[in-house]
Amino acid sequence: MKKTNTIPTLPGRRLALAGTAALLLSAAWPLAHAQGAAAWPSRPIKLLVGFPAGSSPDLMARTLAEPLAQALGQPVVVENRPGAGGNIAAGLVARATDDHTLGLMINGNLTIAKILNPATPYDPLKDLTPVSLIATAPLVLAAPLSAPAAGAEFFAAARQAGDRWNYGTPGIGTVAHLGMELIKSRAGIAPVHVPYAGNPQVITAMLGDQVQMALLPPGLAMAQARGGKLRAIGVTSSGRSSVVPEVPSLGEAGVKDLQLEIWNAVAAPNSLPRAHVNRLAAVLAEIVRRPEMRQKILNQGWQVAGTSPEGLAHRIRVDTAAMADVIRRNNIQPQ
Repeated sequence: MKKTNTIPTLPGRRLALAGTAALLLSAAWPLAHAQGAAAWPSRPIKLLVGFPAGSSPDLMARTLAEPLAQALGQPVVVENRPGAGGNIAAGLVARATDDHTLGLMINGNLTIAKILNPATPYDPLKDLTPVSLIATAPLVLAAPLSAPAAGAEFFAAARQAGDRWNYGTPGIGTVAHLGMELIKSRAGIAPVHVPYAGNPQVITAMLGDQVQMALLPPGLAMAQARGGKLRAIGVTSSGRSSVVPEVPSLGEAGVKDLQLEIWNAVAAPNSLPRAHVNRLAAVLAEIVRRPEMRQKILNQGWQVAGTSPEGLAHRIRVDTAAMADVIRRNNIQPQ
């Protein structure tokens, strides 16, 4: 029997054409998606800071803004929204839906905010996406010149003094407060907490022998110690820190298993697409590891980190667990 070539009926042609179009669209989608991802950001990025101009987080944000703008091809505008220990700005970031709002935040904004105060209008673990841990620093345990210089002798005197000694902090629930409670339990000392409006007032109280110890950021502590006004007893990192290499760790004075740092990080709303988060993290890591940037950040009293989103997420989980335990054991209530 002679074979004949059959021509598809009209419905058959439509199906064939539809299949071809679907294949073409399928092949083109990854390219279009990649081009769309590459087009971000499409307008200036806001980098919110929850502290006033001139504060440590503000200085870090402004250090990052220009190189980040150059890398992303859009201006990066630092916007200060101070209040509530940085939680006002963090809440604004959490609620942003424009894909162009980020936050430069400190430990508490990304860890204990909701645990310490259930009224906090955002949940750091649910409403924010970790981007990159930018830099870390130990705190320095500082004391008046009337205190013993050596760490072991200092803690021996503190144990003998019991609750006749005080320690100052810039407020309830700050890292300085929770860190001192942690040190109290590890070192067997019992100084009484005296909260102040900020670290300048804490330093004034120490200079007047009204408080006998305080945890201070390295820049503040060492300015006083190098000026011969206060003693630097030790740092809260597990070993000596490159930020203040001349100061021993508190572990050297017998305070074991202590690892306490302050840090700052970039976070985004949880609505920001993962591709953008990953790109931001890679760009930030490259920026902070440049030699000139590393030195600038060190001059501000910080040690560069520049982690992946996963690295920051891990740090948030670990610190949240540790600080939440301190809050619960000591029944610390918000101000």
